[in-house]
Amino acid sequence: VETVQGGSLSVCVADKVTVDDANVVQADIECDNGVIHVIDAVVLPK
Repeated sequence: VETVQGGSLSVCVADKVTVDDANVVQADIECDNGVIHVIDAVVLPK
């Protein structure tokens, strides 16, 4: 996935969802102005 600043993030959907090396711990938390996905690591684009 390309970021707004032109970097890239690798997303994998298999047994679990990962973004680069971070696991999605909790997905689809609805808020007034969007949706939150909780991950277990800091993600920085390459």
